Amino acid sequence: MITMGGFSLPSRTIREMVVSSIDVIIQASRMRDGSRRITHVTEVVGMEGEVVTTQDLFVYDYLGEDQNGNMLGRHRSTGIGQPRFWDRAKYYNEQNKLAAALDGAEVDDVLGRS
Repeated sequence: MITMGGFSLPSRTIREMVVSSIDVIIQASRMRDGSRRITHVTEVVGMEGEVVTTQDLFVYDYLGEDQNGNMLGRHRSTGIGQPRFWDRAKYYNEQNKLAAALDGAEVDDVLGRS
């Protein structure tokens, strides 16, 4: 969109602008049963050279289908205990809610056993 506006900036500068302005990416996908699910909650960590680095905080695990063909699954924390935007959550006094969300979605294996 920046280049469509007539600006000619180096691609690295554009990437740095994106990295500095985005904390989290929410990815939604359409499942084969037609429903939509949030499949990834991903944190934008920074840059390594020319590459934007990210890490998944939550992923959606597909567990199967019910008798009607609807997809079954759950959101699982990837085990990141303190995301990069933790200080911002703390500033807004939301760190306890963030910690509870991260801890509440931790699952040791696909079958849900701890």
